[in-house]
Amino acid sequence: MTDASSAPVFPGGTSVSHLRVYDWPAPDAPGGSGSPHFHTASTEAYVTLAGRGRVQTLSQEGFAEHELVPGRIVWFSPGVIHRSVNDGGLEVLVVMSNAGLPEAGDAVLTFPPEILVDPAAYRDAATLPSPSAGGAASDGGGWSSADAADPAEDDLAVDPAEDDPVVAAAALARRDLALEGFQVLRDAVEEDGEAAFDGLYVAAAQLVAPQAAGWRDVWTTSVGRAVAETDWALAALAPESGADPGAAEAAVVGHLEFGRVAARDAEPGPRRYGMCGRLQVWSTRA
Repeated sequence: MTDASSAPVFPGGTSVSHLRVYDWPAPDAPGGSGSPHFHTASTEAYVTLAGRGRVQTLSQEGFAEHELVPGRIVWFSPGVIHRSVNDGGLEVLVVMSNAGLPEAGDAVLTFPPEILVDPAAYRDAATLPSPSAGGAASDGGGWSSADAADPAEDDLAVDPAEDDPVVAAAALARRDLALEGFQVLRDAVEEDGEAAFDGLYVAAAQLVAPQAAGWRDVWTTSVGRAVAETDWALAALAPESGADPGAAEAAVVGHLEFGRVAARDAEPGPRRYGMCGRLQVWSTRA
């Protein structure tokens, strides 16, 4: 079932990263704010580690705010627009389902509608510049990373300097453009309800379509593999009635003999510029 020499799948085929939410003020968030966005295929969770803040969500259920304090976990499924608000030193552990898909570009920023329907304009608005003279790594927004863990997510280069003014300015401008579109969408939801999401979701599907063709292969090597291995283990531990006891015992032993250990260090270098803040990342894919 599994190559005995291969590393085990990270629990659940997830990915993790450590996020320090931007402290760049916004008109309604003096302590700082991330860029509103949503995922087209993956569920995301915030495990609050330090500080305090909120995550604002916009979904078929309307607008809501969820407090983030140490000990609190908030998670949201695909299609839920979310925005991190920093009320003071907010740090979270981001847990993403489907390791490899967020990194492959399943996130879409809430830019104004005229940008979302134009792939070229979206790419220009979402992609950060290359590091300048050893500055921080760039990311490509919905074309690549969100707040996910695998460095393959958007051709991120490790940044040898703590801050890069050029990249930071571009990330701030991207954040502000996403906030502009987020407000337009909030107003539309208040007026039109669930129908306000229709155009957004269609545009998002068109934006990610070029990358999505290869996502199943990525999913198969992470979540798909984890599911298959658990199914195999359950079948061995609870064999069908009437099965030969000796064969069942051998199957259990065979399953347990595939146990392996893996360890990974955080990617070197200062934190990357993500959608919601500065990221420390780990590669959890086997």
